[in-house]
Amino acid sequence: MKFVHKNANMTPIVDTVFKVVSQAKEAKLKYGKENVVDATIGSLTDEEGKLVALNTVFTSYNNIESSIKAGYANSFVGNPSYRKQVANWLFSDIQLDLPHTVIATPGGTGAISTTLQCVLSKDDIVLFPEIAWGSYKLMAQEYGYQQETYQLFKDDHFHLEDFKNKCETIIQKQKKLVVVINDPCHNPTGYSLTNEEWTQVIEILNTCSKQGPVVLLNDIAYIDYSYNLDQVHQYMENFNNISDDIAVVIAFSCSKTLTSYGLRVGAAIIMAKDQKDVREIEIIFEKYARATWSNIANAGMENFVRVTQDHYEAFMQEKAEYIELLKQRSEIFVKEANACGLPIYPYKEGFFVTIQMPNNEIREQYHQALIKENIFTVQVNKGIRVAVCSISVQTVKGLAKRFKDIYDKL
Repeated sequence: MKFVHKNANMTPIVDTVFKVVSQAKEAKLKYGKENVVDATIGSLTDEEGKLVALNTVFTSYNNIESSIKAGYANSFVGNPSYRKQVANWLFSDIQLDLPHTVIATPGGTGAISTTLQCVLSKDDIVLFPEIAWGSYKLMAQEYGYQQETYQLFKDDHFHLEDFKNKCETIIQKQKKLVVVINDPCHNPTGYSLTNEEWTQVIEILNTCSKQGPVVLLNDIAYIDYSYNLDQVHQYMENFNNISDDIAVVIAFSCSKTLTSYGLRVGAAIIMAKDQKDVREIEIIFEKYARATWSNIANAGMENFVRVTQDHYEAFMQEKAEYIELLKQRSEIFVKEANACGLPIYPYKEGFFVTIQMPNNEIREQYHQALIKENIFTVQVNKGIRVAVCSISVQTVKGLAKRFKDIYDKL
C-alpha cells in the first residue's frame, strides 16, 4: 500500500443493495416495468412508483431564501433553532427527566458513525442486532472494532434472553458495553419492541453498568412512519430509569422524516443522568463534527424547523396519507404470507418485511431464483428484505404466494 495508511482495509466495497437496484433497472428496460417487481428501493414511493417528496416539505424548502441555502450554518454543531426543535419533536409529548443535548449530523448515518467513533477504541467490541442494516458492520470494520451480535427474535418477540447473555459476556470481558438497538420500525424486519420489552432492556443494561460504563445507541431512522404515532415516543420514558453509568445516544434522521434522503440532515441526541457526562460526550462529538464534516446543510436544518413548526398540521396530514398506504401494503403482504405459509420475521410496522432464511447459502440460491422470475429484493443476514415501501398495492397482491411458490421449487 503506497499512499494509504498501513492499516487500511483494501477489500473493495460491494454494496449488494445498489447492485441489485441496478439489476432491477436493467430488467425494467428489457421486460417493461409492469413485468418486474422491484422491491429493492428503501425509500417511500407512490402507487406509480415515483419517489415520494412531500409537498409540504418541498414547498417550504423552495420558499427558503437563497442566502440561507447558500450560507453556512450558525455553528458546526448545528443551528440553535434546529437543535431545539429536534428535542421538541422527540420529547414534547413525553416526560423526559434526563439532561440532554443535540448535535446536528449528516443524516442518521452521521449520528451512528459519530457515536461509534467517539465512544469506542480500536479492537473494542460493539454489539449489533444479528439482522441489521449492513452499514453497521461496515462502520465497525472500517473503525477497527470487533463485532458481536444478539439474536433478534425468540418466536414472535424480542429475544431478551440472548440480548442479556451477549451484554453480560461483553461487559465482563472489556468492562465497557456499546450496544445498538434499531427501534421502532426495525430495518429490515419491521419489528418494534413493546414498552415492556424496553423496560426489561433497561433493567439488563443497568445490571451490566455495575461492571462498567454502557452506551446505548438507539437508531430511530424510521420512527416518524410508525403506525402508532400517538404513542411512538412513550418507550423513551424508560430512559429516565437508566443508571448513573449509562449514556443513551439517539440517532435521528431527517432523511426519512421529511422524505429528503439526499439532503443529509440528522442529529445525535445525547442523554445521561449527570449533566457533566452529557457535556463530556458532547465535547468529543463537537470535535469529531468539526474535523469530519465541519457544517451541516443550513437550509436542511431551517426547513425542518419551518415544516415541523409553521406547517405542522399540513405536514402531519400529508404524511399520514402515506403511512396509511404503507400500512395497507404491509397488511396485504403479511396476511397473504401467513395464509400461504411463507415464513417472515415478526412484522409490526415500517418500510420492510423480511422473509426468514436461516441458512445464508440457501438465501443466496433463493435470491437468484427470484431474480430469474424478475423479482428483485435485497439480501440481509438470514433473510430476504422486501421493501413494501416501494411497491404498489396492486403489485403486493399475490406477491407472497409467488415468493412461496419459488421457494418451494428450490
